[in-house]
Amino acid sequence: MAQIKRPKAVEAAIPTAAMPDIIFMLLIFFMVVTSFKQFDGLPVIIPEAKNTVKIEVGKRDIAYIWADKHDRVMLDDQFYPTDDLGEMATVLYDRRSRNPKTVVSLKADRDAQMKVITDVQQQCRKAYALRVSYSTRFKE
Repeated sequence: MAQIKRPKAVEAAIPTAAMPDIIFMLLIFFMVVTSFKQFDGLPVIIPEAKNTVKIEVGKRDIAYIWADKHDRVMLDDQFYPTDDLGEMATVLYDRRSRNPKTVVSLKADRDAQMKVITDVQQQCRKAYALRVSYSTRFKE
């Protein structure tokens, strides 16, 4: 009696020859569709100055503070109430303690109340953020 030969079991294997191509296509796809957050702060009209000096520091070394004519104050992308800016001083102190080279860039509207600007300056002093840059536009 002749024995019936059973077919050998088919091995399940994933072909990996095209794996680098797939990885690069996914990488390119995510690079194309990813958008980075661009934050512009509050809309302010910066005052003009006859002399300006550009400070050369890294982007990570700058803490942006905006103050507009409607008495709104913003540190980076967070609003702070003008009647109690103590929380802003705490955040600024923590940021400055992590990076001692931090420079505060104050962008104040030319129609902003001086009381708000003075309060922001006081909070910068409380946070020991003494390197403050006042943003202006060059006037010829």
